[in-house]
Parts: sequence; C-alpha cells; structure tokens
Amino acid sequence: MKKINEYRKLLGVGENAELKDLKTIYRNLMKDWHPDKFQDSHEHKHLAEEKSKHIIEAYHFLVSIAPETRLANFAAYTLTTTTSGIESFDYKSSILQINFLDGSSYEYFAVPKPLYIKFVNAPAPGRFARRHIYGSFIYRSFNKQLKAEPEMV
Repeated sequence: MKKINEYRKLLGVGENAELKDLKTIYRNLMKDWHPDKFQDSHEHKHLAEEKSKHIIEAYHFLVSIAPETRLANFAAYTLTTTTSGIESFDYKSSILQINFLDGSSYEYFAVPKPLYIKFVNAPAPGRFARRHIYGSFIYRSFNKQLKAEPEMV
C-alpha cells in the first residue's frame, strides 16, 4: 500500500481516480516536468528527468491497478485463478507475487504477513488463495522478465 499511496500522492489523485482523470493529470504533469523545458540549466534538466521518470512510473502503475483496467482483464484473470495452478510465489514488504503455470503473474498488495504464512502452510495453497487472496486484495498483472535463451548456432 505504501507504493500505491506514494504514487497517488505524486500524481495528486484519490483512490477512485478514473483512467481518463489519470491520463489528464499525467499529461499535465509531463508538460510541466518535461526535460526539454529545462535546457538553460543542467541541474534543473537532470531534476526534470528524474521527476518525469517517477511520474511515468506512477502513471503506469496506477493504470495497472485501476478498477477499469481490472474490469477489462477480469475474464482472463478469473480463468487463470480458477484453472491454472500456482507455479511459484514470492513475498516482500506485504506484496505477494504469484506466478501461475499458464505463465501469468500477479502482484497482490497489502497482504498481511500472518495471512502469507497461512498461505505457505496451507495443504492446498491454490484453494487457500482462491478463498482468502484473489478477491480480497488490490492486484495487478505482473510480467516476469524472461530469461534470455542462448542462441542456437
């Protein structure tokens, strides 16, 4: 949740911000902080580059967890969570990442550590996740970085 709150604060949006509002705010902030506006000072240009990177990152992240985005991808998400087994998972700072056998990966935010421990110790982690995780937390699709395969010569 910390990451979500930081990004919302950076863009100045609330929890219920719609995609069109996010897009408008993003465009206005990028107009204000675009590095090309700061050609006179190297220091200001560098600051604008860093600020614009953070704005872009925040925008893409908030779009990925927006209700409209989740609704648009709900059928694929439901198919994955109901038919595909869990390949692996990782937990860091209350973010649970679950990788599915179909290649999909999702991040779940603000998952309490005691719930994660129950998930790990559950006799059927997939069933536990369907009951206690999938519909209970803000999530987003998370693409794993694919390992580069060696070229065939």
